[in-house]
Amino acid sequence: MEDRLRRTMMFVPGNNPGMIKDAYIYKCDSIMFDLEDSVSYSEKDSARDLVYNALMSIDYGDKELVVRINDPRSEGGINDIKAMVAAKIDVIRLPKTETVDDIFVCEKEIAKAEKANGFPEGTIKMMAAIESAEGVINACAIAKSSSRLIGIALGAEDYVTDMKTTRSPEGTELSFARSMIIHAARSAKIAAIDTVYSDVNNEEGLIKEVTLIKQLGFDGKSVINPRQIEPIIKIYTPTSKEIAKAQAIMEAIEEAHKKGSGVIALKGKMIDKPIVMRAERVLKLAKISHVL
Repeated sequence: MEDRLRRTMMFVPGNNPGMIKDAYIYKCDSIMFDLEDSVSYSEKDSARDLVYNALMSIDYGDKELVVRINDPRSEGGINDIKAMVAAKIDVIRLPKTETVDDIFVCEKEIAKAEKANGFPEGTIKMMAAIESAEGVINACAIAKSSSRLIGIALGAEDYVTDMKTTRSPEGTELSFARSMIIHAARSAKIAAIDTVYSDVNNEEGLIKEVTLIKQLGFDGKSVINPRQIEPIIKIYTPTSKEIAKAQAIMEAIEEAHKKGSGVIALKGKMIDKPIVMRAERVLKLAKISHVL
């Protein structure tokens, strides 16, 4: 997986000029311009033009730029792809992905737009949002379907509706979907992004949910309000204690190598390969999070 943080992916409605203009000021890792559900049918064309013009004129710094398009089988979705590829967006997020064929349809349109703009094939990456029972069941095949895919994401609102239930504070109804998505992502060695936490005034609930999804292995979370960014980043940033422990493990390995010993121990505990890999990941996260 590439060395890019995706702890927070902030939704920005494609019909909101103020948010689009100021999105670069927030400390999210990725900005996701939304041309789909947050935009009414009558505003689709103007939203597309608004996002295109912003991408061509605003410097968003080093943030990953993502756009959620409409169905690529529709005229609007195809026009979304043409405009966003021309603007050289980083990632196109495909909504309501249910099958590998959905990926292929979108990928074909992206490739055509790349060719039309003189870009090498594969320039524009993809992310698949999984939002139904069928999508969850096919998550592994979807995750491995294209070299363009940098991640898969859970979209909970449509998913729980499809499952004939509702979201609960505990998130019990999302347990299977989250497990499937994280396993599919890890199997394909791509990112896994959790769904939004919609109660923007409940920071305690947000922290509880983010702590859970981090423990499950998710790389980050979609957010709908800038206030949610800081608490999420804090949870995903290695603590000084975690960093110190990881450094001690790496130092123990180095010391054992100097002595020519094949046995590596720290404070009487054996250090095996999984422990080393976790330590390396902590130090890598600390470095790219600028806390080391």
